[in-house]
Amino acid sequence: MTTTPSPLDRHAEQYVRLVLSLGLHDADYVDAFYGPAQWQADIAAEQPSLPDITVRAQTLLDTLRGISVAGPDPMNLLRLHYLVRQVSALISRARQLQGAHYAFDEEALALYDVTPPTYPEEHFADVVEEIGGLLPGSGTVQERFEEFKHHFIIPPDRVGRVFDAAIEEGRKRSAAHLTLPQGETFSVEFVTGKPWSGYNWYKGNATSVIQVNVDFPITIDRAVDLACHEGYPGHHVYNSMLERELAQSRGWKEFTVYALFSPQSLIAEGTANFGIEMAFPGQERVPFERDVLFPLAGLDPAHAAYYYRVHALVQRLAYAGNEAARRYLEGSITRTEAAAWLAQYALMSPDRAMQRTHFFDKYRTYVINYNLGQDLVQRSIERQGGTPENPERRWKLFAALLSSPRIPSAL
Repeated sequence: MTTTPSPLDRHAEQYVRLVLSLGLHDADYVDAFYGPAQWQADIAAEQPSLPDITVRAQTLLDTLRGISVAGPDPMNLLRLHYLVRQVSALISRARQLQGAHYAFDEEALALYDVTPPTYPEEHFADVVEEIGGLLPGSGTVQERFEEFKHHFIIPPDRVGRVFDAAIEEGRKRSAAHLTLPQGETFSVEFVTGKPWSGYNWYKGNATSVIQVNVDFPITIDRAVDLACHEGYPGHHVYNSMLERELAQSRGWKEFTVYALFSPQSLIAEGTANFGIEMAFPGQERVPFERDVLFPLAGLDPAHAAYYYRVHALVQRLAYAGNEAARRYLEGSITRTEAAAWLAQYALMSPDRAMQRTHFFDKYRTYVINYNLGQDLVQRSIERQGGTPENPERRWKLFAALLSSPRIPSAL
């Protein structure tokens, strides 16, 4: 595609340089960068301060808000809206690093362009009680759920082959509906000592490194979840399609950088989580796992359907983590109490629950991007006719989200 120069191009470069500048003060902020190396060298040499970054970003934001774009291509307006929200979030993050404090909902809106819902304790208690009705044995629901999960753990010596099969199936199913970038590739690494269960490190040129945390036992459902979320049609596909469609084809430099604490992350995590359903819609997941992954893991395939009946209910506890994070980050409960909440209402093991509180420390309100992001993406696609009964349109709308500048509030 050939493109004509846009008045936004210069401002897009300013945005990228601001993201790189903030990355000097926040090691997690720049999740990926594959633009001109000279820009990084310039920033490293200048070493701009946080106050200076904030002033420059505010000047850029004021300029962007005064721009109007015209023409037949709706992508230009999407681009402008994207830059406005990304720069606004950058200012909020810079202020945080200078000591500004936001309440949970205020921070979520400032950084991710959404206000998360709030659920009462009773909501989760009711779901936990329903799950308890499906679990055998005696003891608390948490104890019985731990015993239940124990029977579906992938043995460590089989984890690699199970993940390989899950990733290959996710790729095959995604490639049937999406035109994947030529030569796209990734590698998988198994790591320890991380506050997350999986991570995609995008390197540019349609290449990713996918890391899987093996600190804790991995249950069979995590193979498909992580394969789709981190790989196909999740983060690996999202990043490589943005690079091809926007950074390369259109020359939009703002898509050579990924600012982690920004509205883009809600789109990224939302499409990655909904990507699991896209690749394995409806009841298609259970037969694949029963016939392929359970045998590879050495698990009894006869229990696959039962496992996913329980799993479907556990998914309804997704927002429990948000409430634990809200209370913990706002100081109304301690770390120990937050871990206890997660054990009781997210049915996490005590060790995993404590690990999750360290995720809260590091990533704060980022937790909303997984569940709320998934819900917003799904509702947006289905509202436009991308229902399960219309898979062709569903994939078309999903592909548009993976290859265009979108902001959460527009969903």
